Parts: sequence; C-alpha cells; structure tokens
Amino acid sequence: MLVGVPKEVKNHEYRTGLLPSSAAELIKHGHKVIAETKCGDGAGFSDNDYINLGVEICKTAEEIFERADMIVKVKEPQPQERKMLREGQILFTYLHLAPDLEQTQDLVDSGAICIAYETVTSPVGGLPLLAPMSEVAGRLSIQAGAHSLEKVNGGRGVLLGGVPGTGSSKVTIIGGGIVGVNAAVIALGMGARVFIFDNNINTLRTLESRFGSAIETMFSNHSNLQRHVLDSDLVIGGVLIPGAVAPKLVTKEMISEMKAGSVVVDVAIDQGGCFATSKPTTHEKPTYKVDDVVHYCVTNMPGMTPRTSSIALNNVTLPFAINLANKGYVQALKDDPHFADGLNVHKGEITCKAVALAQNIAYRPVSEIVN
Repeated sequence: MLVGVPKEVKNHEYRTGLLPSSAAELIKHGHKVIAETKCGDGAGFSDNDYINLGVEICKTAEEIFERADMIVKVKEPQPQERKMLREGQILFTYLHLAPDLEQTQDLVDSGAICIAYETVTSPVGGLPLLAPMSEVAGRLSIQAGAHSLEKVNGGRGVLLGGVPGTGSSKVTIIGGGIVGVNAAVIALGMGARVFIFDNNINTLRTLESRFGSAIETMFSNHSNLQRHVLDSDLVIGGVLIPGAVAPKLVTKEMISEMKAGSVVVDVAIDQGGCFATSKPTTHEKPTYKVDDVVHYCVTNMPGMTPRTSSIALNNVTLPFAINLANKGYVQALKDDPHFADGLNVHKGEITCKAVALAQNIAYRPVSEIVN
C-alpha cells in the first residue's frame, strides 16, 4: 500500500501523523511511504530523517493526496484538504465530526473511507488512540490556565500555588477521566486546591484512591457544579461522550456569576465544548472574554508540544496503520471490532451512530460493511 503523510495545515499545528521511525516500520512491512516536505519540521524531524529511512519526499500536499492509497494525519482535514480526498481513499486521523456538519458533509461527498482515532475502542475499555492526547491536553490545560490567570493576559492576577501568607488558587476539574487526572497531577504540582467532579461514583472512588486527601471529589450535579464553579479561579472542562457532542454542563448564568478574571479551559471543545459560552479558538488567538471570564478553547492544544505529542500519538496509532496497510481496511476492521468502531464515514455514508444522532442524519452500521 502507498501511504501518504501531508504536512498539517491547521493553525499552529506542528505535529506529524507519521514519525520517520513509524514510516520505516511500514516500509519494513513492504509498503511505500511518501511524505510532504517539512511535514515533520515542527516536531523536530527533518526531511533527511525521513529520506534516510526510505521515505520519498513530495513537494506538495496535492501530490500526496493524488497518489496515496491511505492518508495518515493528526487533525481533521481542513477544507482545502477535503477537496483533495478521492473515492475509496483511506483517511486515518482525528475527525471529531459530531459538532462539525460542514466537515461531515465534505467527507460524505468525497467517497473516502474515514477512520477516526477518537472513536476506536479497546477490549478493556477506553479510547486508546485518544488517550495519549488527552494526557497531553490535560496537563497543558493547567499550564494554559495558569498563564491565562496572569493579569497581563486578562486574568485575575493570581498564582495557582500562591506563596506563604496569600493562599492558593482553587481549581475545579469537570470530568474524572484521563484529561481530569492529568490536569489534577499538574495542578497539585503547582500547589493549587483541586476539586474534581464526575457523575460516576466508581470514578470518584478511583480518584480518591489515587490522590487521597490531596484533592476533593464531588458528584457532578447542577447544584454542586454551580457552587464550586462560581468560587473557582480556574475551571477545566474535560467531559467526553465518545463520538458525541459534549454536554453543556456550565451554563451562561454560571459564567456570568464567576469572579472577574477567572479562567475556563475547555478541553472538550473538539466535541463542541462543555461550557455554554465556548467557541473554538486557535493558538494564534487562544482566548476571549465573556462576562469578564477568560475562555481558553484551543481545538488542538497538544499542538503546543508537537514533539512529545507526535511521539505519544504514533506509539498508539502505528499498529493500527500497519494493520490497515497489511490487510486492507475491510479485513483489518473485520478482524478487530474495536478498531471497526473508528469507522465514521464509508463511501458516502455515515457509519458512526453517535455522529448520526448528533446531526440527526441516517447512518449505516459498520457491521453491514465489514461482515
């Protein structure tokens, strides 16, 4: 199979879909890899790093999309990339389709086979191809929040950990999954007071077992959330319903009653966000204010640390990419029903139930395609 790696074009996106070492593994399996020039520069990998391992470098994304049987990316294809997809071509990347009607329609129209990292499941539970980026984003959410709390950046002018005699800042984390756990690790390390909300009592028990008295766990309901959100300096939104639009757990009214200069970081923004006032932002202009509350809603947070993020992502995606190349998508998905959960669009049809429900459109079950 001919595998193509275009350079990411989303605003300040520096990750790469295939590291040179990952490309080399595909080549060892008998496949050919072509990569757009400078596709790895942002993550610290030069064209020569690819060339030395047998990768052919192409000058343009157009050539990659025209020639490759499978496109391996990081972020969802941008409008100019979606125009280059062709019928029967495999696209393997993050998609986050539920809140994105325009992208969904473009992918349907393309006739491509679109497999989303974020909906691939695991026999032991969880989302294995989303997990490493959730780890990165969770940790970065505290860094971004702390930076946004600085007065020069529109915040309250408080230090998360404070200093003796001043008190530490209050951080509320909504969602006790991978994002929440990793946010808590960094927030605690910076000396903040940390409260984590979840609506699964077993998750709260696990958090209590891991962190002990260093954090406070809270059952997530409207009353509890309202009380703690209004009293917080920094609120992290890390709620996830696989493949679906994130629930709006923090209302406009809550935002309007928060302390002036407080900060919300919406890690769920790829799936529409869990704050009612959230809207997507970029690394170029990461924040905006609503009712004097700073909102940080960057849709590709791990792009800030592209080397770490690219390595972490490739560690989990490479085995799946190899299976796709070795077996073809039908057999690869047939052999692994958890991998099949990643199929979102197939030759003009939606195949992910959560996306179909979010957009109120028809879908075809994956089982009918890979039976």
